[in-house]
Amino acid sequence: QNIHLVAKWLSSLEKKLEQHSEGSHQDFRVFISAEPAPSPESHIIPQGILENSIKITNEPPTGMQANLHKALDNFSQDTLEMCTQEKEFKSILFALCYFHAVVAERRRFGPQGWNRPYPFSTGDLTISVNVLHNYLEGSSKVPYDDLRYLVGEIMYGGHITDDWDRRLCKTYLEEFIKPEMLEGELLLAPGFPLPGNMDYNGYHQYVDAVLPAESPYLYGLHPNAELGFLTHSSEKLLRTVLELQPRDSSTGEGGVGTREDTVKTILEEMLEKLSEEFNMAELMARVGQRTPYAVVALQECERMNVLTGEMKRSLLELELGLKGELTMSSDMESLQNALFLDMVPESWLRRSYPSTASLGSWFADLLARISELETWTGDFSLPATVWLGGFFNPQSILTAIMQTTARKNKWPLDRMTLQCDVTKKSREDFGGPPREGAYVHGLFLEGARWDAQAGVLTDARLKELTPPMPVLFLKAVPGDKQDPRGVYACPVYKTRQRGPTYVWTFNLRTKDRPSKWVLAGVALLLQV
Repeated sequence: QNIHLVAKWLSSLEKKLEQHSEGSHQDFRVFISAEPAPSPESHIIPQGILENSIKITNEPPTGMQANLHKALDNFSQDTLEMCTQEKEFKSILFALCYFHAVVAERRRFGPQGWNRPYPFSTGDLTISVNVLHNYLEGSSKVPYDDLRYLVGEIMYGGHITDDWDRRLCKTYLEEFIKPEMLEGELLLAPGFPLPGNMDYNGYHQYVDAVLPAESPYLYGLHPNAELGFLTHSSEKLLRTVLELQPRDSSTGEGGVGTREDTVKTILEEMLEKLSEEFNMAELMARVGQRTPYAVVALQECERMNVLTGEMKRSLLELELGLKGELTMSSDMESLQNALFLDMVPESWLRRSYPSTASLGSWFADLLARISELETWTGDFSLPATVWLGGFFNPQSILTAIMQTTARKNKWPLDRMTLQCDVTKKSREDFGGPPREGAYVHGLFLEGARWDAQAGVLTDARLKELTPPMPVLFLKAVPGDKQDPRGVYACPVYKTRQRGPTYVWTFNLRTKDRPSKWVLAGVALLLQV
């Protein structure tokens, strides 16, 4: 619908309600239902209507049990009896209800649940069940592949915009909707088998009696996922409380003085520690042969100059403002607030790399990145182990590994892929780079851990949210030489926000089925 027309109609409704508020029948009532607005611009219900109405909100259920009951509530005993292949229809319908509850509730685990939030609705579930009914009526065999495709790629998949989320959705359906479901051998979650043939109330009772207590296991996730999500929520709450602190000078004697003193101290310390910008002309003259690695180093130095240049400019400007030699602008105010609240200022972040760190950690990390670049541009030879998280653009170094190998062996670049072998050593154990490829360090695993002895992925330990990985050996090989068996295609992200911070895919060896790690949301992170 056209939002402008709706807004126009609502204002005329408001006038009508005012007219009818006097002299109308005492039982006259108006009921309006509205969905949550997707953005602030869509908040178009006039204030007068909101103030004069009794508001009732329908909160979405929380937890697996409530979600599963709510999914079943869309159907009735009549629904269960409407299909000639009754046993198949009931089993798949219950599995779809569980699937619906899982994908809706997985949202609360943040980026480890879904890379992006999606508006899955009960309409997706009811249409999927209609499709199921039509397919079963038209076929004597259950078309498992077709059903999974329609539900996973169209009904629910139609909302999904991220490839890794699409893989997750597809994996759930492969686990829940398969021939074994009719043989009574299917577990929807640990300790929760797919129920047999029951009536409608029987299914509701089964959920109450058999579903295990709420835990990340019901979604295929590790309990750490909940710890991570709760920690993140409390950090967000405390950050908001901190930002709400009064900023004016009426905070009592000396209040504003201490605030300005704090900012001055931070500012001076930063200016003192920031080294000179890289002399690009001198580096270009010294580089000699422009190998793919040297090009990456030069690009990184250029980007670092842009960032540190802006930092120095804005800090010196603020210093003059605090001394009273310059009028404070709104940009200087925001910089002062950010420094005081230990947050990375907006103008720096725009020129920086994705990061969720506080200002203190971010600045320490920045200095480490600068010193890494200084070492590398000393003689432009590849470091013994490369800190993959230390790049503005980590893809560039990974591409450079492939370009170098392709040139050396005269292989076509578009047919090559990176092979990832996890070593048993840490960065201190390496004296120099490998003959071909590169050693990389500084990666963390989320959702699982690496068993260095067995050389495979294994279950995470409780409270170890992002265990560090040993050094990885990356080398380029022709694409057809990769053996896809016994590996989990693991996405690499720059931060725990995942989503748009995606970098590459590394294949990690696994004895378990890869689907286990897909459902657990296992990923490699370049910073935590």
